[in-house]
Amino acid sequence: MASEIQDACAQLGRCLAQLGDHFPGDTSEANRFRPSCWADAPLGANGSWTAGFWTGLLWMAHELSEEPHFAAAARAQLPGYAERLEKRYVVDHHDLGFLFMPSCIAAGRSGVDATDTALQAAQLLMTRYLPKAGVIQAWGRLDEPSQRGRIIIDCLLNLPLLHWASTQSGDGRFREAALSHALRSQQHLVRGDDTSFHTFHFDPETGAPLHGTTAQGASHDSCWARGQAWGLYGFALNHRWAPSHGFLQTAERLARRFLAGLPEHGVACWDLSLAADPGEPWDSSASAIAASGLIEIAELLQAEGQADRAAYYLQQADRLLAGLLQHCAGWRTAGSNALLLHSVYSKPESLGVDEACLWGDFFFLEALARRARGWAPFWHPGG
Repeated sequence: MASEIQDACAQLGRCLAQLGDHFPGDTSEANRFRPSCWADAPLGANGSWTAGFWTGLLWMAHELSEEPHFAAAARAQLPGYAERLEKRYVVDHHDLGFLFMPSCIAAGRSGVDATDTALQAAQLLMTRYLPKAGVIQAWGRLDEPSQRGRIIIDCLLNLPLLHWASTQSGDGRFREAALSHALRSQQHLVRGDDTSFHTFHFDPETGAPLHGTTAQGASHDSCWARGQAWGLYGFALNHRWAPSHGFLQTAERLARRFLAGLPEHGVACWDLSLAADPGEPWDSSASAIAASGLIEIAELLQAEGQADRAAYYLQQADRLLAGLLQHCAGWRTAGSNALLLHSVYSKPESLGVDEACLWGDFFFLEALARRARGWAPFWHPGG
């Protein structure tokens, strides 16, 4: 996959040249990323929950290609992350790990220190921890009735920020909150048939589990593909940070169910419950996240001496990546500046359907780099 990494970095370089110092939008328009647009900010502002994936792509491309212009562009973006915290600009959500790990923490691998900014982000994330419920509220103001006590499966990949902050600061409260949230997610987001809820609601005062719902899946009881992918990767990452809680076994359960719902070519339907309908759109980003998650599971199993199981998950990761390269690689489509086509942001909202998305590009390149180079993700301890 070495040549594919070269192709991906070249495509990213073209996208960077077109965007300049602008951040792209969450999703492409007609397969092209354009500057983000916020009503109360200049064109191309750092304002989305996805911004960290753009900076992270640049850091990643720098490490993979050794081209200095990627690092220079990423470094120039770092003050904007500190400014978002200072102004509390669109940070009333749990995706601070997605924002600050691939940007500010990743910067340390290229000799740039943004530790203080990342620690401030972890402290802000802790304000969303509801101790009586033992969870981190996903969205909205903490006094917003419709969101109070609500978690979503994506948060599992934001928890490494808290584990990192605990290690960095020596304050065990970060780790305790992350572990509590992961355990409650394990208990209530994962169903008995190894599918997953997108979101789950708790009573914020008593911690009583209430009910599961969805925001982006086909129905409350369906299996939203990207959520299943977040889950399998997220539980595996939490095992790496906090073993001995069964998180790896949970990751394997979700992984097996995800794989069972895929067509032979390995590109997921946007909701696994609809996989039998060929008219439903793909979500390539779900397969990209899952591919990196399968590699994560394999690495953890290999470290535990489970070579046969590890080999199986690597084989499946290769199947997913082969399908993505064959059917979705953006550099093979004229006029595109994206890495991965045919994703879905939110089908119920008709948002980003059959387009590229920043997280899809990020996890696609991450999975390729892990498989071809043994590259260590930014989510890992020391990452």
